[in-house]
Amino acid sequence: MKPLPSSFPGTGILRLLFSASGGPYHSPVYSAACFKTACSTQLPIQMYTVTKEIHFCYGHRLLNHQGKCKHLHGHNATAVIRLESEQLDSLGMVCDFSDIGDYVKTWINQNLDHTMLLHAQDPVLPLLQEAGETVYVMRDNPTAENIARLIFEHVQGGGFPVVEVALHETDSALASYRKS
Repeated sequence: MKPLPSSFPGTGILRLLFSASGGPYHSPVYSAACFKTACSTQLPIQMYTVTKEIHFCYGHRLLNHQGKCKHLHGHNATAVIRLESEQLDSLGMVCDFSDIGDYVKTWINQNLDHTMLLHAQDPVLPLLQEAGETVYVMRDNPTAENIARLIFEHVQGGGFPVVEVALHETDSALASYRKS
């Protein structure tokens, strides 16, 4: 196998195709078939992306967790909502930042902000409800992953072209949920 010369047309594409082993870039033969395969590779669709961050505070605990997250505690979180579109609207936008921001922030303020997020089977749930505490009941453990999915589903239900929601539970811990 001879290394591809740097002057070979389409070298970038061929190098990409023949570098699966992670080693030096080699091509078995410089043939029309190889070049045709390289050139017929479908290029990715160009997308426009906008991202909106929403900051909020919540409390939770994780059922059956063996570490310190089994105790009631809270977080200052940041939800990062990513929208994508192949086309821009008549104003040249994927979505107006204030539209997605208002939609998500309103829902988060009403449901999650300064609220205790608990699993429906959490034994402390009736006590907190009886005490008049604000509680959001989840069907799953209120992990960062499940909270990201919850926000994703709300944004998707509003008709926004959401592709991913990430939740920074702390400055160094991030979980996300995205469209497959």
